[in-house]
Amino acid sequence: MKRALIALGMLLMAAPAHADISHKLSTSVQLTVDAAASQATRIGSTYSVSGSNITPSTVGGLGSLTSGTAVGYTPTAYGLTTDGSAYTFSESFIEGDDVPSGTTVSSGVVGSLPSYGTVTTTAGGVAGSLAGTVNSAGTMSLTAGGAGTSATGQFISEITVK
Repeated sequence: MKRALIALGMLLMAAPAHADISHKLSTSVQLTVDAAASQATRIGSTYSVSGSNITPSTVGGLGSLTSGTAVGYTPTAYGLTTDGSAYTFSESFIEGDDVPSGTTVSSGVVGSLPSYGTVTTTAGGVAGSLAGTVNSAGTMSLTAGGAGTSATGQFISEITVK
């Protein structure tokens, strides 16, 4: 009996558990419509000449670049170094992209796109029936949209015990 009283006394002296518990619920919806975009890269003008058994009398080259005009080039004038001997001659020219005189941008819209050597253009998204809702019970609803759109729904349940 004394042992039972001692065990009961020890149980009564134990402190009660103090634990803080928190529970958070979060629901969110994100809707995205892609913007139109265009990426352009200009190509530069190049000129090269090479050969053997050739003597240039006038070496060619590129002209000056001004807006609205082509660079152009002057060809190399040449003659044979040794008449009757084999020779090689190569001359190449690539006309680069013109420098645009000015591009107007109004309210984020480019008036006209220049015609460059490399252009990648992406059409903007179409919202169509794109929609997302969260009601007072935390239930979400997503509706698919047109091309170039995305709808993302997220539900988070977090339990913290301290």
